[in-house]
Amino acid sequence: MKAIVLVGGEGTRLRPLTYTTPKQLLPVVELPMLERVLAQLALHGVDEAVLSLGYRPDAFLVRYPSGVACGVKLSYAVEPEPLDTAGAVRFAAEAAGVGQTFVVVNGDVLSEVDISALVDFHRRCKASATIHLTPVDDPSRFGVVPTDDQGRVTSFIEKPPAEDAPTNLINAGTYVVEPGVLERIPRGRRVSIERETFPALAADGELYALASDAYWLDTGTPEAYLRANFDLLDGTRSGPPHPAVTAPVGDQVWLIDSADVQGEVGPCSFVGERASLAAGSVVRGSIIGAGSVVESSAVIEGSVLLPDARVGPGAHVVGSIVGHRSVVEAECRLEALTVVGDDETLPSGTHLAGARVPAEVAR
Repeated sequence: MKAIVLVGGEGTRLRPLTYTTPKQLLPVVELPMLERVLAQLALHGVDEAVLSLGYRPDAFLVRYPSGVACGVKLSYAVEPEPLDTAGAVRFAAEAAGVGQTFVVVNGDVLSEVDISALVDFHRRCKASATIHLTPVDDPSRFGVVPTDDQGRVTSFIEKPPAEDAPTNLINAGTYVVEPGVLERIPRGRRVSIERETFPALAADGELYALASDAYWLDTGTPEAYLRANFDLLDGTRSGPPHPAVTAPVGDQVWLIDSADVQGEVGPCSFVGERASLAAGSVVRGSIIGAGSVVESSAVIEGSVLLPDARVGPGAHVVGSIVGHRSVVEAECRLEALTVVGDDETLPSGTHLAGARVPAEVAR
């Protein structure tokens, strides 16, 4: 089976990390987010995936020069201009010659949905398209999808006020689609699958949905990106967080063998290959990326250091993210979800709370 993976967005909510790296290539416990999506697809028989690209397409070509990831053959469809979600699906499907039932997923959504069960339900219902639904506490930020007793979608309500939402089941971003739906997506302009295509299918009684409480996370914000990492460490998601480790060495502490750990590592932490933790350093509930250095008396808590970051003596990084190759010099303090982009240097003694560094870059 083929899948279309939507990876064209700019990831504006994850800036400054996404100024240099498409969000789907940001590491989640050392593996690109996209590979975690592809691995889930492969578990359910998807052997070919079309990456629908827009923002920084070359980054994907460089990352996967063989055209294969997680055992899935990759092809690429680069939009000449932004086409929105439905437009991107049609463009990618036609570029790859998709002619049978196919799956669509968002490349920044991590999920353990049973795609095989979703496909089976779709076929039993003889649906034109079928949506995976997931329950949320606040449906006002999503597309809300009420259904009848047979699973037929009765309406498709995009981001209603919370008090008006008829259900807490929302569009979870995994779809099974028949190729005939493509003809219902106009060419040559932006078309939203949530605001145009799905409501039209629902009005014709051709759209179905299946709910599940399987793990699901939209990783599009810094808060959610941190959670995506921690969910792999604390057991919220099953299995080891990284293929290079098979079991924790302590209380949910995961270490790559080549890491040099002289400091203290607390529960729910991961230390990547070639990372170095000096004597007197403390890491609690954090991810220390490959090649990163944490110097003496530094404290990393509830944070992610991306590969090759460096944290100087006595610095504290709490509930924050430090980008690739960035340097946090001695006695700095980062807290309250400060996000430092790639290749930045914070001078000694810098104190930041809820900051973005850099706040903007020239486009």
